[in-house]
Amino acid sequence: MPAVSIICIYLNGERFLGEAIDSVLAQDRGDWELLLVDDGSTDRSAALARFYAADDRRIRCLAHPGGGNRGMSAARNLGLAHAQAPWIAFIDADDRWRPGKLEAQLAIVEAEPRIALLAGTVNYWGSWEGRADVLTPTGHRHDCLVPPPEAALALYPLGAAGAPCPSDVLVRRDALAEVGGFEDQFTGSFEDCAAFGKIFATLPVWFSSEVWLDYRIHADSSVAGMIGGGHYPARRRFFLRWYRDWLRRNDVPVVARAVRRRLVRDRLRPATYRHTAIGRLALWLRGILRR
Repeated sequence: MPAVSIICIYLNGERFLGEAIDSVLAQDRGDWELLLVDDGSTDRSAALARFYAADDRRIRCLAHPGGGNRGMSAARNLGLAHAQAPWIAFIDADDRWRPGKLEAQLAIVEAEPRIALLAGTVNYWGSWEGRADVLTPTGHRHDCLVPPPEAALALYPLGAAGAPCPSDVLVRRDALAEVGGFEDQFTGSFEDCAAFGKIFATLPVWFSSEVWLDYRIHADSSVAGMIGGGHYPARRRFFLRWYRDWLRRNDVPVVARAVRRRLVRDRLRPATYRHTAIGRLALWLRGILRR
């Protein structure tokens, strides 16, 4: 039985997928399985995934029936349905783990068994093509257990602290199952906020000061597409309304009230997000894309 099931979803990820897989293979801990989930690729990324799987029994390839494209949440849920380990990690096809990531994260959760989700400081990685890197802490308090629903109130989009990148997260499989996994209606943005926001509101979490992830900044990423295409405000409102309703159904009134206040503030002052960590990062990324 592996200690960690790693889920890597990809859609036409041929350009960077090999580097992401290599960063998993380079980990000090080897007791993992890697589930490569094809979300309807039309390039050679599926062939690349099969190449790696043929050479390592810990790697398996998955795809939707008929090879269709169903979006990021459905792809992550497909990986979860086949995961065997008690802990789940994610790596997106354009990101790179730093050496020792799994060993360090597993040491933390083994020392503090109440943790449902763990994430660290993220390197927003521009230097891979000659730009600056930006280190961005996840969370508002570090290297300690954060009880619910504190993180839901402190992290983006309700608070100013940074939310985790999926590729950095280690999460208990039973915690994800308890909150219902990923929400299929979030196909290409805010799918991580929806899944992890449910955990922040109901379960204890841990934010580390350590850096384990290089999050690649490039014009073809899903975040860049959302920001560059001008879709950010509408998708943020859709997420907040969905989150408010989920919190009401699951009896987390203090966070539901905070979401309602955020929706009112956003309607009155649409640029409020500029003052959050993700807003500043979005503006920085937009400047890179324009240049």
